[in-house]
Amino acid sequence: MFKRPALLLSILCLLILSACSGGNETSTAPDGAAENTVAAEDELIITATNYSFDQKEYHLKKGVPVKIVFKNEEGNHGILVPELELRLDGKTSSRVITPEEAGTFEMTCAIMCGSGHSSMSAKVIVE
Repeated sequence: MFKRPALLLSILCLLILSACSGGNETSTAPDGAAENTVAAEDELIITATNYSFDQKEYHLKKGVPVKIVFKNEEGNHGILVPELELRLDGKTSSRVITPEEAGTFEMTCAIMCGSGHSSMSAKVIVE
C-alpha cells in the first residue's frame, strides 16, 4: 500500500541530489574568467593597511606565472589592476597570473575604505 509512494519519493530525492551535485568541470574565478591552472614560478605578497600598500612599486616579469597573494592587515581593502585582469579582496585573496604585456600599471584599492581611499594606489611594473 505504501510501497509505491515511498518508491516515488526515493526516486525524486535521488534526482534532486544528482542535480545539486552535478560535476562542473570548468572552474571560474569570481570575475567570471576561467581560473588559471598554470603553476606559479614566483610569489608576490601585497599587504594593505589603512590607506596604503606596503610598497609603492611591485615588479613582475613578463611571461612568468606569479602567484599574487593579498593580505589585509588593517581596515577593509582589496586590489584592482584592470590591465592584468586582477582583483583580490577578503573573499579571493590569491590568484596566479601570467603578465603578457610589459608596462607600468596602476593598482588601486578595490573597496571603498574611507577618507583616504582615493590616494590608496601603487604601481605594478611588468618588465
